[in-house]
Amino acid sequence: MPFPRQLLVADLGTRPYADVLHLQRAAARERIDGTLDQDLLLLVEHPPVITLGRSARDPANRLFTAELLAARGVELFDVERGGDVTFHGPGQLVGYPIVDLHRHKLDLHWYLRQVEVLLMRALAEFGIVGAQQKGQTGVWTDGRKIASIGVHARQWVTWHGFALNVTTDLSYFDLMVPCGIPGVVMTSVEQELLRRADGVCSAPSPSLGQDVRDAVVRAAGDVFALEPAAAPAATIERLIAATVRD
Repeated sequence: MPFPRQLLVADLGTRPYADVLHLQRAAARERIDGTLDQDLLLLVEHPPVITLGRSARDPANRLFTAELLAARGVELFDVERGGDVTFHGPGQLVGYPIVDLHRHKLDLHWYLRQVEVLLMRALAEFGIVGAQQKGQTGVWTDGRKIASIGVHARQWVTWHGFALNVTTDLSYFDLMVPCGIPGVVMTSVEQELLRRADGVCSAPSPSLGQDVRDAVVRAAGDVFALEPAAAPAATIERLIAATVRD
């Protein structure tokens, strides 16, 4: 039986955080008013940036100064997503699902768990066992955090999303207490493949980034019972034209 609805997927390549933030907001507006009639998944890689979510109230979780950020070429944004402080940068797959929960389930906690499940399914394709952690949002493997999640919703339409470390330079996380979790150890798909106990895995394939993208798209379609399809170029162009610098 064919899937009844589509998940439009747009791979944006590498784009500045601010540009994609405004693109998300434009997409959410169109999803709310019905102009965008299917759920949308934006996939992107950002230049180095730290974002502060609604829970980022404790300055002790920010181990950086303005001078240090400038020296490392890291931007800083205060945004409306849930969660604390986190990093986005090269080698990280960032996904922004613009999902109308009226067509799924009107429960934001359910939605967060589904995003975790789709990431766990994608990781399983690489032999990495992902896990949820009680009382926390995100995905862990063997006690190390591999993916962060922070979302926002208005009229049951979501934006913001997840960040999956693939070949990320994890030293950037030393600039903060990631997600406000003391003692958390960050990891990546690359690091987990290299540390396999069986010793049979050599350096990950050069196509790892694309392979992970493909696995995430497949898992998202399965978890949300949607058929992935490339977002029409005209749709993305319209959303870009509609962006408003808030």
